[in-house]
Amino acid sequence: MSTSAEPRVSGLEVRSIDYVPLDERHGKLWHLGPLWFMSNAQIATLAVGLISITGGGNLIWSLLAIVAGTVIGTFFMAFHSAQGPQLGLPQMIQSRPQFGYLGALLVWLFAYVQYAGFNVFNSVLAADSLHTTLHGSVKLWVVVVTVVALVIALVGYDIIHKAERILTYTFLVVFGIFTVGVLVTLHYPAGSFDLGAFKWTPFLAQFGVVAGYQISWAIYVSDYSRYLPPDVTVRKTFYWTYFGSALGGIWLMVLGTLLAAWAGKDFDTIKSIDAAGDKVFSGFGAIVLLFASLGLVSVTALNMYGGSLTLISGIDSFKRVRPTLAVRLLTLALTAALSLVGALAATANFLANFNNFLLLVLYLFIPWTAVNLMDYYVVRRGHYAIAEIFNPRGIYGRWGWHGIIAYVVGFAVMIPFFSVGTLYVGPAAKALGGADISLFIGLPVSALLYWWLTRSLDVAAETRLALAEAAELERAAHEHREP
Repeated sequence: MSTSAEPRVSGLEVRSIDYVPLDERHGKLWHLGPLWFMSNAQIATLAVGLISITGGGNLIWSLLAIVAGTVIGTFFMAFHSAQGPQLGLPQMIQSRPQFGYLGALLVWLFAYVQYAGFNVFNSVLAADSLHTTLHGSVKLWVVVVTVVALVIALVGYDIIHKAERILTYTFLVVFGIFTVGVLVTLHYPAGSFDLGAFKWTPFLAQFGVVAGYQISWAIYVSDYSRYLPPDVTVRKTFYWTYFGSALGGIWLMVLGTLLAAWAGKDFDTIKSIDAAGDKVFSGFGAIVLLFASLGLVSVTALNMYGGSLTLISGIDSFKRVRPTLAVRLLTLALTAALSLVGALAATANFLANFNNFLLLVLYLFIPWTAVNLMDYYVVRRGHYAIAEIFNPRGIYGRWGWHGIIAYVVGFAVMIPFFSVGTLYVGPAAKALGGADISLFIGLPVSALLYWWLTRSLDVAAETRLALAEAAELERAAHEHREP
């Protein structure tokens, strides 16, 4: 748990997609734990735990699917965390060595859609919570949530970390009491804990959504570890990220499953939380919802922050961007505006199909995470010429065909195994009774194909170039810093 010798200059964060120089590195490694715990421990995550119950599965197998999906999905997400301190770069700009200077736009577009989609859901859910407890118009609360989240995202990295730590401590008290109340006061249908009532389709559907939700965090991870000093170990960085995210995810998904099993067809996220909380003592449901709205504001800020970085990366592909506060403000405002428009226009039908959105996210980012992790840990083993990532005519090229081919092929072989509710069920999924095992197809195919295609890469030459450019990289980073 290392800290840098130099504290960070206070104020609004200026850096965005650019390299963080060594004298600006700061923070404690354990801060990753509460950040990723609280990112998952918010009531939007409840929705991820519903699909098995609503699909005819019983409670015990739903809980086991949640644990299994979290254990596996978080494994891939957490390995991205070590990339931040070692490279000093946010997550998505790191796709250029695999996909190329322009080719990375493919995954950045999908990432931006994810940020927007989650923010629509999060801000509407927060607004509904505030409407239920404090009254007032839902649309007014959507605006308030968006503005507060925008301010947090603008101040940037440090306040996001601090806010998530404070919220974590409060969460343990509020949701600790709420969870005990749910376990003690609620009653569940007959057969809820019958291990003999196993059904493959709802189990795998729940597993897939959970794993996809956890993997979907992979596009955020280095954004919140890149200011850490590079001497932190990969193992400890992985552990703090993994256990923080996994524990937060399991806790809220399990709550979602318990509430759905109890409420049955009458389940509604806000109303069910309110009713279950009031069983502890009158008015406690409102306290839970008020705190939950703060958690949703914080994760909305995370999405704006990541969306801004992704948008800047995209713009930089066509016109070199000097990282300034003005650029951050502009891209944050645009990202917030798009999310606000989506939230104000959101219908009950959109919210009801949130699980389908989660599955689509899984499909889009399975091949990307496979390619990115294979490149970092096996092919290049963490050795990148960072300055070349920002060079449109650099060694990584404009189009990284190795990564693009591995991504497209990995995605294509998953299609027959897709099972997206009523939208699409592939022939292989139909043969399996509607079960979705696409995760187990896309991951190995994309990873192994990328490894095979990159066998001829001269990684040693890239490493020599990185060492030769190191001093210039530090100097350029200081020149780009605003006074």
